[in-house]
Amino acid sequence: MKVLLKGIAKVLRGCWKLLSFTRQLFFNLFFIALIGVIIFAFQQGAESPVLPEKAALVLDIDGPIVEQRSYVNPFDQFVDSAMGQVPVQENILFDIVDTIRAAAKDDRITGLILNLKSMPETNLTKLRYIAKAIEEFKQAGKPVYATGDHYRQSQYYLASFADKVFMSADGGVMLTGYGSYSLYYKTLLDNLDVTTHVFRVGTYKSFVEPYTRDNMSDAAREANTVWLNQMWDAYTLDVARNRHIHASVLNPEVKDLVAELKSVEGDFARLSQKMGLVDELISRTQLRQTFIKEFGSDGDHGFNQISYYDYQPSVSAPFEPSRNGIAIVVASGAIVDGQQGQGRVGGDTTAALLREARLDDDIKAVILRVDSPGGSAFASEIIRNEVDALKLAGKPVVVSMSSLAASGGYWISSSASEIIAQPTTITGSIGIFGMLATFEKGLENIGVHSDGVGTTPFAGIGITRGLPDDVAEIFQLGIENGYQRFISLVSENRHISLEETDKIAQGRVWTGQDALKLGLVDRLGDFDDAIVSAAKLAKLDNYDIRWIALPLSPMEQFLQDMTSETSARIGMAISAQLPNVFTPALRHITADITNMNNFNDPKGQYAFCLNCSSTGN
Repeated sequence: MKVLLKGIAKVLRGCWKLLSFTRQLFFNLFFIALIGVIIFAFQQGAESPVLPEKAALVLDIDGPIVEQRSYVNPFDQFVDSAMGQVPVQENILFDIVDTIRAAAKDDRITGLILNLKSMPETNLTKLRYIAKAIEEFKQAGKPVYATGDHYRQSQYYLASFADKVFMSADGGVMLTGYGSYSLYYKTLLDNLDVTTHVFRVGTYKSFVEPYTRDNMSDAAREANTVWLNQMWDAYTLDVARNRHIHASVLNPEVKDLVAELKSVEGDFARLSQKMGLVDELISRTQLRQTFIKEFGSDGDHGFNQISYYDYQPSVSAPFEPSRNGIAIVVASGAIVDGQQGQGRVGGDTTAALLREARLDDDIKAVILRVDSPGGSAFASEIIRNEVDALKLAGKPVVVSMSSLAASGGYWISSSASEIIAQPTTITGSIGIFGMLATFEKGLENIGVHSDGVGTTPFAGIGITRGLPDDVAEIFQLGIENGYQRFISLVSENRHISLEETDKIAQGRVWTGQDALKLGLVDRLGDFDDAIVSAAKLAKLDNYDIRWIALPLSPMEQFLQDMTSETSARIGMAISAQLPNVFTPALRHITADITNMNNFNDPKGQYAFCLNCSSTGN
């Protein structure tokens, strides 16, 4: 026995030494990589490009376009990269617009080249704001060219605003339209003996459908068809106007498209040119020579140019605060209870930012920029309370709706001094739901049972026990009360009768143009219009714009900046070796899991729009 114990002890000591060695190796490798990142960053900084006396600005957006950059822990980013998950480079919408506008006034910038091959699909509302800046650039008398091997839908939308659209002779324009598709899990949950308890108010409140059905309900299909068609009409009309073609060209019947494709022997590039979508099919060598003639040679077989990422840092003007400030608070992402970092709307966090604006005597008005599908009803009300407090303090609040201000996103907007949306904004979805999944059937099938005693009917409630009918009725009554609270707030603040509010609520999604007709928003306009309106309401002739956000500590900012590019390189290298056949399905499932993880409302009541955030555009 003694010999056996000594042997076990020896094995355990060996395991411990191996564990210690592995731990030290991991952290040493991380430290070495971090040092490498720092050295690389300094080298990059020393070799930063210099803007020629005359050059074209290349808008080479790489990564998603967002209202506010998310904070990602550098260590988590590094680990994700090592696991093959490619970190994304987020691009702030307002930076893009400000950079194009600055370039329009910069005598050194002689043209704009839209090279959007790495820009992912983007909501039409954001694209329209960028397109506005491109139009202003053209009005300054400077040419705009678009170039690409292929054009996806969002890329082509911006390209259509160019004076001339170039494309590879082996390319094509892929316009897929807009859609709203979800995965449905009812049969799966039934097979797993999972009981889904749903509490909701609103005929069109379809968030719970993936867990209670195997297909989209008729009500959801009806509502989604309306706003998706309006979005697509807006897209096709804009593109048709830019390209001087009829909108029907962008909506061919399948049989007509097949016939047209046969007429060019299956050549998508020639078909795109024949339809008037592109001006010239050209090789990269020919394109380079064209731009050398237009913008001059850089002396190294290229033309005079500067990337958006090299030019953008130079356009930030020094901030000079005045006694008349208009504060911008961004509410972007799912609304979650408590403190949250950038990328999600924390009820306490966003309320604190609004409170900061209220307590600053130099702030005279606030713009709440909303881009959210909603979330926690409790957190939404915490934020809305601060909007009311600002108004009581004599500071007008203008809500500027971006792509999405639905459900809880509309809740936090409802009592603003003025609500401004774009025609293609998705809003409304005024409704509430709650959901609880229990596993008592599955546990019983494997011989596990739950039993005990409690002092109240609620003591044993949890995922391992069934939900008593009386308790379920109590939950439903709470949801109904929350819905009445929601529509009462809308009725009171929008000056619509309660009965009429109930009719236009019911969880139904509306576009900005329909919301205007229904009285849910005050007028149509973009972020620029919101600034003008806020200044007018506060009676300001001169003012400065102040972005109020959670600041990163100097160390957090340093680490995030230093690790981002190296993490991206590692992730891209590893992910290139991984199969991606299941990527679309995994993306859907991951999104659904993320939505569920965002649910932390203390009362279990949620104002969230599922289909709004899954347009597939």
